[in-house]
Amino acid sequence: MKIALDAMGGDHAPARPVAAALEALTHYPQIEKLLLFGQKEKILQELQKLGHAQPPARIEIHHCKEVIEMGDSPVESLRRKRDNSILRSIEAVRDNLAEAAVSAGHTGAMVAAATIRLRTLPGISRPGIATIMPTETNLFILLDAGANLDARPEHLLDYALMGSIYSEEILGYKKPKVGLLSIGSEDVKGNTLTKEGFKLLSAAPIHFVGNIEGRDLFERPVEVVVCDGFVGNVVLKTSESIASAIFSWLKHEIQKTPIRMAGAWLARAAFKAIKKKTSYEEYGGSLLLGVNGICVIAHGSSSVKAIRNAVRVAVEAIEHGVNDRIIRAAEIAGAHKESQADAIAA
Repeated sequence: MKIALDAMGGDHAPARPVAAALEALTHYPQIEKLLLFGQKEKILQELQKLGHAQPPARIEIHHCKEVIEMGDSPVESLRRKRDNSILRSIEAVRDNLAEAAVSAGHTGAMVAAATIRLRTLPGISRPGIATIMPTETNLFILLDAGANLDARPEHLLDYALMGSIYSEEILGYKKPKVGLLSIGSEDVKGNTLTKEGFKLLSAAPIHFVGNIEGRDLFERPVEVVVCDGFVGNVVLKTSESIASAIFSWLKHEIQKTPIRMAGAWLARAAFKAIKKKTSYEEYGGSLLLGVNGICVIAHGSSSVKAIRNAVRVAVEAIEHGVNDRIIRAAEIAGAHKESQADAIAA
């Protein structure tokens, strides 16, 4: 198994991606090679800081002159900076030099590069970012979390199919329940996109349970939540902000009196468990589902642990054959749609 890692991606590159690469080699022995894409001298300097005068045998460095910065326009920068670490890592997957690409860099550039260079899977019209989110008792997948801001109803169907496969293969749910994020649980509520999407999901060969409201996201037991990328990204960023704010508020209130501080000390195990559950670094990165290759997008501010876990996500997707399952699901959905059309015509 070979995985391409963007060593220049993220707010703390190349230090964190390089450190994460070394940790990943220890944690995941099934990785034969980690291909680091980025500015060679900087990568070598980070390896030296970590005690490696020469790159380990399982690391290959692929020099890239250019870096796509967070403020760059995705499509423009891909056109202008052709020798960048994101594009080169994606091209490694296209050229069968690697089975997956992982980056904590520019999300838009990663999505654009993957869509242009790898193309979409047969039967899939648009890719979507699948992000794992926690509830009190389980995990669910939010899809799309930001790849496609202007979705059409058929894209929502793609997300539902792909999310169901991911939920089955990676999270281990049997017949995962799929909910469509809207402003009300009734099928008549929502905008044109969700109303038309509701019809498509209702007729699809998935376990669709109807609309789900934002207030029910972390309480209603569904395993896949479908929405367009604009809404999904707002949900994701808001959730991260709320989790961080609540811990900050708790800390502020606890420090007001010695009794509260003593109580917090007694409950420290519970606080640690909740903090771990709500920390994005535990989940690593988000799979870009629907492209013809495994691509994992990590948070820009990812820690070493988060990037290492993003590599784990890539390993799991490869081992479970997620893309092959998606292709088969798309074929089944297409055949199901054709049979329905024939029945209506008859």
